Formats: sequence, structure tokens, C-alpha cells
Amino acid sequence: MDLTSAIERDGAFDFEESVEIPLFHAPSASEPVVVSADSDDLTLCRLAADGNLTAFELIYQRYHRRTFSLCLRMTNSQTEAEDLTQEVFIQLFRKIGSFRGDSAFSTWLHRLTVNQVLMHFRRRSVKNEKVSESGEVPDQIVHGTANPNKMPVVDRLALNKAIEQLPPGYKKVFILHDVEGYEHEEIARMLKLSVGTSKSQLHKARLKLRGLLIKQNG
Repeated sequence: MDLTSAIERDGAFDFEESVEIPLFHAPSASEPVVVSADSDDLTLCRLAADGNLTAFELIYQRYHRRTFSLCLRMTNSQTEAEDLTQEVFIQLFRKIGSFRGDSAFSTWLHRLTVNQVLMHFRRRSVKNEKVSESGEVPDQIVHGTANPNKMPVVDRLALNKAIEQLPPGYKKVFILHDVEGYEHEEIARMLKLSVGTSKSQLHKARLKLRGLLIKQNG
């Protein structure tokens, strides 16, 4: 689907009606803006915030594969990942004016994407939390766990408790990468580690965390 078409249509993807989003103002015809594919992210964001759809299209082309990959890793569903990627860029179109360049745009978009997926999980959790005829609440599943026989969804308190039990080095890398969205190169600079060490500690942190969560729910 063409991104510009999706942006201009209803957020619920009703393809018969278009909706005008009042947060953006088209650039003045007297001040034509030349958009280059080589423009940096901040420049493109500022142009997009002023209503330049060409700039937004370039941002989409630059980041939609990465965004889809993150959604796919979190949901383990191609269909959900495709829908969520569309939702992320709809939200980005509405909120892009709030990006100030205080961090890398990739980090900012990562956080936006993670928040969108977590909101999706919460909506789905509420929808699925129905009591069966036997009076039991059906188990929900977290994809990608070490236990292929499925692991019950843990709440935020259980997750936070497990994170607190990680060794300090593992915890720092895990929070910076998986929670705050920093890239390994950025983490390596902040913590004065090699990129390889950052990746290794993240892998070990995930394994440790997975084990702790399984133990809590065993």
C-alpha cells in the first residue's frame, strides 16, 4: 500500500473516506522546498512536520524495514507486524513535530514502535482475558521464549522483578537496548565497551531473563 494514501485515509483504514489531519500545515507555495534523499533525519523530520509529504515518504523508505523487523520480533506474526508498522507510521506522521533531535531519530522511532506494540498487546490482553466455561482464564502466550511449550504472559511487576535480578552489566545493556532503544554502537560508547561485548551481554541478559521468568511462572 502506498504510504501517502494510507496517511490520508482514516486511521481505522477505511479506504472509502479520507480524513484531514489538522496537525500539519502545507508549506507555502511561495517558498518551494527541495527535498534531497541525502538529507539527514532531523532535516526530513522538520520538513515533514511542516507538511512536506515527500520528506515523510523518504523517512518511511529509510526506516520502514527496520520498523517492520522490530514489530515482527515482538509479535512473531507477519500479519500483526504489517498492521503495526502501518500504525507506527500513522502515529509518526501525527507526532513527528515533537522530535527535537535530542537523540538519534532511530532511537526515538524505536521507542515509538515499542510503545505501539505494547499498547497492541495490552488491548489484545484485555480482549482475550475471558473466563472459560470451567471458570479458568485461558493462558496467553509470549512468543519467542526458550520454552516451545509456551510460557504464560507475565505482568509488568514480574518483568521488572526479573530485570532487577540480572547482573549489573547485563541489566545496563538490556535496558539501554531493549527498553530505551539504543543501538549497540551507542551503548558501546556510553559504557566504554566493544560492540561485540554489548551484543554478547544482551544475548546473555535475554537468556537469563527468560530463565527467571520461566522460574517465576513454573
